[in-house]
Amino acid sequence: MSSDDHEDADEEVFHPLGEEWQDGLEAELEDTEYDAELGMEMAKDAMRVTKGELSEEEFHDRYHEDVMDEFGEDERPIKAGNADEDGRLESTLSRFGVDEESRRDVMKKMGGAGAVGFGAWGISNGGSDEPPAAALAEESTEGGEEEAGTQWGMALDLEHCDGCLSCVVACAEEHDWDQGANWMYILDYQDETTDGDESYRLIRPCQHCTDAPCEKVCPTTARHTRDSDGLVLTDYDVCIGCRYCQVACPYGVNYFQWDDPEVPESELDPDHVYDERGRPVSARGPRGVMEKCTFCPTRQDGSKGEEFIGRTACEDACPPEVIQFGDMNDPNSDPQRYIENTAKSRSLVRIATDLPDPQTIEENLEGNDQDLQSVVESVEDLDEETIAIVLAVAILGKGGEPEHGANETLAEQEAAVFDVVRALDENGLDLESQELLVELELAEDPGEDEEFQGSDEELAQEVLENFGGDPQSQFKLLEDIGTDPNVVYIGNQPGPEAHQVEGPVAYEDVDQTDVRKDVLDEKTFGPQGPSL
Repeated sequence: MSSDDHEDADEEVFHPLGEEWQDGLEAELEDTEYDAELGMEMAKDAMRVTKGELSEEEFHDRYHEDVMDEFGEDERPIKAGNADEDGRLESTLSRFGVDEESRRDVMKKMGGAGAVGFGAWGISNGGSDEPPAAALAEESTEGGEEEAGTQWGMALDLEHCDGCLSCVVACAEEHDWDQGANWMYILDYQDETTDGDESYRLIRPCQHCTDAPCEKVCPTTARHTRDSDGLVLTDYDVCIGCRYCQVACPYGVNYFQWDDPEVPESELDPDHVYDERGRPVSARGPRGVMEKCTFCPTRQDGSKGEEFIGRTACEDACPPEVIQFGDMNDPNSDPQRYIENTAKSRSLVRIATDLPDPQTIEENLEGNDQDLQSVVESVEDLDEETIAIVLAVAILGKGGEPEHGANETLAEQEAAVFDVVRALDENGLDLESQELLVELELAEDPGEDEEFQGSDEELAQEVLENFGGDPQSQFKLLEDIGTDPNVVYIGNQPGPEAHQVEGPVAYEDVDQTDVRKDVLDEKTFGPQGPSL
């Protein structure tokens, strides 16, 4: 980094995860062959860009000469600017002349502590009960504006996460990352919001930010946002392992593959490594590159089969179904449905596997009385509470078929509920009966002098909230810094004093590692590379 251009660089704490985290990142950069001061300053200013304090053009121009001097190339994407075309040509040629393996051999190990001071993560939209505006889908107008494309993202229900670590195990098995390089991470915490020994937990994948600071500092375009679906990925063929992206990430989700991976390349399926563009962005990275959670891009491309599009390994493995993955630009997607009406979605998840099929209902009700008590006694998997819930879902959905794309689980579960309601209706249960609706608390009793008004949507919502629970908050991590993450959290927003504690299931109990430094400290580093 040029001391003339940046001699006034200060030592202020700019990283949201705090001074200790920032100092650790700086120490790791100093152990590489790359300019640590440049990396720290670029990371700080990249976050200023997302906050709107610095323009893309100013950011690019401020560091263009330094990046060229340090890396021999500057491929950072900008909306406009004065990137040196000769420099770009030089950088392209340099890729064929630079001995990258020798670079990587002298890189020292990454500390990679698992615990972070994550209290700042809870300070976003102030714990509003309203869905974060950035998470809501934008519909095209009649004026002919182009519809928003796909943007993969997640809704994560923190109130119902049981800390089983199934998502961590599934991610490791799907992507073959080394011990401790937790692309999916569960952090249990206590703070002023918890009672006594009770703890809450935070699920931490990559946030796949719409405006990702990690992408802004990458000199080679290895870290990039995929145009087709907004996934923030790393091209392993282009990454030089400078680790600037690690410093610029506000969420602490990046890992450096400092040793030869535990799973060799020969055991990887190429269809699980290369995406539809032919770029190696999935599975664990080779030695000397950065890696992180990818949201399973080869699944989204259909490489594993159409039935896996719109699903991730962590979502498939989650027993309580608190991970909802889908298109954040589609109001009918699983995450947007979960965000819009969490109580309804939770209720669908809880009853979905226990509902009788319509044919069973028809067979069991044939020739029997059709009052509520008789129906409950005749159909084994139906009780009054379940009937109230399915009718409440139908009332709020107005009984129509839910619109949805392929592999949208919540919509499929709602459709199954509608089938049950139709089966009850067609086999004699009067679903518009005043007595039935009042008994199930889905309508007000009008009394003797008033006319019955039928089912009530507010009461239906109340039934679902009593059953599934009504979350107290929806938030995004560090939404105030402008990264526009594509992960929305439901409930249990951490306070500023949140601190990590042990979870109900230990990482070692599922053959995983909580703190990566525990693994790395068992190894030594010499001129010829790491060894046991």
